[in-house]
Amino acid sequence: MSRVPRWLGRLGARLTEMGERLDARRLEAERAEGVDGGKDDADVRGPSSEPVPPSSSPSSSSSPPSPSGAPVVTVIRPDPAAAVPWGVRVAAEAGWRLLVLAGTVWVLMRVISAVQLVVLAFVAALLITALLQPTVARLRRYGMPRGLATALTAILGFVIMGLVGWFVVWQVMENIDDLSDQVQDGIDELQRWLLDSPFHVTEDQIRDISKSLREAVGANTEEITSAGLEGVTVIVEALTGILLTMFSTLFLLYDGKRIWEWTLKLVPAAARPGVAGAGPRAWRTLTAYVRGTVVVALIDAIFIGLGIFFLDVPLAVPLAVFIFLGAFVPLVGAVVSGALAVVVALVTQGVFTAVMTLAVVLAVQQIEGHILQPFILGRAVRVHPLAVVLSVAGGGLIAGIGGAVVAVPLVAVTNTVVGYLRSYTRESDLRQSPAPHGATVMGVAPVERRPPDTPPSA
Repeated sequence: MSRVPRWLGRLGARLTEMGERLDARRLEAERAEGVDGGKDDADVRGPSSEPVPPSSSPSSSSSPPSPSGAPVVTVIRPDPAAAVPWGVRVAAEAGWRLLVLAGTVWVLMRVISAVQLVVLAFVAALLITALLQPTVARLRRYGMPRGLATALTAILGFVIMGLVGWFVVWQVMENIDDLSDQVQDGIDELQRWLLDSPFHVTEDQIRDISKSLREAVGANTEEITSAGLEGVTVIVEALTGILLTMFSTLFLLYDGKRIWEWTLKLVPAAARPGVAGAGPRAWRTLTAYVRGTVVVALIDAIFIGLGIFFLDVPLAVPLAVFIFLGAFVPLVGAVVSGALAVVVALVTQGVFTAVMTLAVVLAVQQIEGHILQPFILGRAVRVHPLAVVLSVAGGGLIAGIGGAVVAVPLVAVTNTVVGYLRSYTRESDLRQSPAPHGATVMGVAPVERRPPDTPPSA
């Protein structure tokens, strides 16, 4: 009986030790789940998988218990990017990319403004080349050498353009005296009409307006003089641009294919096949635009010129040439050139002739807009009127008259290139996608179409 209490004591000690081990293991597991997000019991025991000794009690752990006896659990904060809503993250991603694109466009515009003369000369050379290149190709088909065909076409084209410009200047210089007298008579007639009009304009008011105009001209003499001096700079820049255009046109006509092949080498290899296919299509669009615009402008100039000639409007031929040149600026050029013809008719021939001139201009322009342009230009260069107005306004703000002239062909070419690259990317994705199989094949496989009376092939 003396040994029973000792045996019971050892059993109680063992039970107490096992309880302490279980408590320590439970506390270590809770602490590991709070810190690491769920480690297994092997990490708590250590690499040797030994049970935790009794000394590893909660009192000796790195996370002391709270006064209530519960262990302290560390709170893990989520990633800040995960806390931002998905829509805000998408807007931020799109926003900084748009800022990068806007900065790139701004830098590009600054560079173009710095070399505006060179850019406009090269673009004008592209337009003239698109007009003359079919002639070079036709002469080459007749057996003429490339150099001779290029030189003959370029010389003939520039001689014709120079003769047109000289003819306009000659007509203006020949009729400027008669025109000034007729303008003065028109102003006197307008003054008499204002005096007799229902607007109750008095002669003193007209005299005050004339005096104000003379004072404004006298006060701005320095500005007018500086504008005349700037005109000399403009003439020098115009001559420089003409020479650059002539040289660029000559080389584009002679060596355009090799220039295009060299340009393709600057494009990354991955995008080179798409750009190589878009280039010829863009050139066909530009050629169709230039040739169609020349034909439409020539028809406008001939018919409007004949109308104002039979109405005895002075400077009918220079006005017709101005209408021809104005047709290269869609919408805006037609309005400005037509308004100039109406004003000349008003101040020289009176209100009735001006109204008849306006009727002729509107009739020809309506026929041009609804019949000639859709028939001659076709769908290849069709641009929405809103895009035309915005592109002409933007080109005019960036580069003046030259920018307004090249804006619409640039938009037409860009539309063609973007459409081709979109279709090319779609076809490339279809070619690289895995071939359909199973029931899907029936939905995408090509189906042979036969006339109703044709029997199926064996």
